[in-house]
Amino acid sequence: MMNTSSNCSLQANFQYHFFSTIYSLVFILGMTENALALYVLTCKVKNTTQSYVYFINLAIVDTMFVCMLPFRIHYHINENNWIFGDITCRITGTLYFTNIYLSIGFFTCICVDRYVAVVHPVTYLRIKISYYSIMITVLLWAIAAAIMVPLILGGRLDNFIEHNNKTACFENFSLRSWTTRMVPYNTCALVFGFVIPFSIIMISYPLIAKRISKIQTSIHKKKALRTIYMILAISILCFLPYHITHLLHFMMRIKLFDHCAFASFIYKLRRVTLALVSINCCLNPIMYYLTSTSYSGLITLKLRRLRAKKVYTIYDRDVTKFNCTYRNKL
Repeated sequence: MMNTSSNCSLQANFQYHFFSTIYSLVFILGMTENALALYVLTCKVKNTTQSYVYFINLAIVDTMFVCMLPFRIHYHINENNWIFGDITCRITGTLYFTNIYLSIGFFTCICVDRYVAVVHPVTYLRIKISYYSIMITVLLWAIAAAIMVPLILGGRLDNFIEHNNKTACFENFSLRSWTTRMVPYNTCALVFGFVIPFSIIMISYPLIAKRISKIQTSIHKKKALRTIYMILAISILCFLPYHITHLLHFMMRIKLFDHCAFASFIYKLRRVTLALVSINCCLNPIMYYLTSTSYSGLITLKLRRLRAKKVYTIYDRDVTKFNCTYRNKL
């Protein structure tokens, strides 16, 4: 429960069973899928290109996320009572939001890489993409670490101790924190962590899809388009609702509006979008399945050697043979 004023009490009693159920399912599916994805991407896939670097880092981020979910499940089963200490709270809370923004960051990298490869193939061949993809990946992790370390090693979080002696974790900050410490974090997260990357994704992928749809003879055109639609769907269904409600939640916290009924609705809706955003770590491995022929073959237990065939895909394996069709030797 949260009090925004003396006359408005915000609560969402459904959240305890809702979060624990969703997070339990995400933990089971996410751990299984991402463990398989890491195994395939590190042990079975050969002759990789720059997209591989982004995919494997995305799988690492998702694995880190699902590993901290048991703490959140216990927290919500006990009606939002945190018993694991302040440091553990900061680590798990920071990893939760790191997953969101690193996932969006790697989505954007994949988007830009595929846009250049499909729309500007000559330019794509002239650039040492593998080198740049590693440098960009290191940069993203460095930025994430620069944000995570102060949150983890900083002062004790000013969570409320409720009247029934329950300790909140990474929520219910005081008005002072929302108007001072939390302002730069929320502003940068919304603008640089979501608005700009999401805009790039929403502009680039439709252009890629339009270019692919013009190809008339490729039997794998539908597969490439499904991959694009999968990425767009994850962005729209998981990340967009969360950031809209988070913006409204942030405005409510800093008292830009104080309408009790609307504040109560946003408080409840944010519970739903917080759970929804976690589902991305279960959907990402499906994207690997749609993208990689060898991943698909392993899932279906068809590990026989595939004959060389021409495939049109946005996840190419041999960029030196870049053309309207790609040579896929998975």
